[in-house]
Amino acid sequence: MFEGHDPYLVALSVAVASLGGYTGFALAARIRNTPGVSNRVLLAGAAAFLAVGIWTMHFVGMLAAPLPPDTVYLVLPTIISFLICALVVGISLFFVSIGEPRLRRVASSAALLGIGIASMHYVGIHGLAGSFGIVHDQSMVLLSVVVAVVTAYGGLRAFLAQQEGVRLIVSSIVFGMAVSGMHYTAMLGMHFVPLTDGAHHHGGGLAASQQVLSIVVAVLCFVIAAGFLLSLVPDQRRQTSAAVADPVAPSVAPAAVELVAASAASPRPMAPLGGLGQPPRAPVPRLPVESAEGTHFIEAANVRSIRADAHYTRVHDGTRERMCPWSISEAEAQLDPSLFLRVHRSHIVAIPHVALVRKEGDGAVLELDGPSPHWVPVSRAKIAEVKARLGLVNRRHA
Repeated sequence: MFEGHDPYLVALSVAVASLGGYTGFALAARIRNTPGVSNRVLLAGAAAFLAVGIWTMHFVGMLAAPLPPDTVYLVLPTIISFLICALVVGISLFFVSIGEPRLRRVASSAALLGIGIASMHYVGIHGLAGSFGIVHDQSMVLLSVVVAVVTAYGGLRAFLAQQEGVRLIVSSIVFGMAVSGMHYTAMLGMHFVPLTDGAHHHGGGLAASQQVLSIVVAVLCFVIAAGFLLSLVPDQRRQTSAAVADPVAPSVAPAAVELVAASAASPRPMAPLGGLGQPPRAPVPRLPVESAEGTHFIEAANVRSIRADAHYTRVHDGTRERMCPWSISEAEAQLDPSLFLRVHRSHIVAIPHVALVRKEGDGAVLELDGPSPHWVPVSRAKIAEVKARLGLVNRRHA
């Protein structure tokens, strides 16, 4: 597949696609938590970085390929290939970032993304011009599209499972493999056929040399690398919010939390002694959940468990999981503590709905009742509290 290719440029093409994927997915992960016009700006930025990553990978791969020495690149098909890429990436990200990402929605987005990547590739390929014709092996064309769709689905699934940390890195690598795998599979099925008259077959259109393309690709590689590095810079506002909202963060001193909370608070006058002696906030009776139709509300009494998923949560009502715009810390603060207990860094359960508890490794697992029972892990540090809430405290030494 890589016969005659420059191995360093092949490696660079995969790296560029992965870096573009990481930057785009990192921006897309913030869409759900940013209202108004910023939401659209983030979506446009994510689509732009992913599209630039795909397009740049394609042309780095073309520079790595053993092309005829008189090859030039027609400008119009090259620009059209980028526009196709940007359009399908934007639509795919919109579908998986807005509303509840169900299987049909994710599969449709992956199919659109894979077909869009393949379309971009073949439009860009036919932007090559010189004293040759291009012939494609139809079976390899089909295989390249399948590779693009399947690996794009894997990348989107990894991204939706957890939109930060290791899963974000995995989804970016899978995305890079999707683009690169499709490109080099298609290149394997592409053949140059010399023209009998030796004429340059580009019809007099505006064309660019490989040297010009190299400069453009180098600049775009720099842009992708810069965007990747910027995405690694921590957002101070998000860290401050997390420090105030997360009551289980052990590394933040109480005085520091009070100082941050005071600076981030609304301009309303503060209660004496920081609110000491004031009545506690009443727990919410319903939780918001999002779907393609909008925001719905479910009764807190019907909730079985809540699972952290990046900066929002998944609420299980005994039948299925649905997306909630709250963070896990906000959900813990809003719910009734006499009914709900945070049993793990990423899980809250409704104690009245616990049907079974079982030790597993250093921790435990709980089965929650309902039409579709499901299991929730319990951290080792929370086992004693869970047993106490369930009336399972060992009284032999009482």
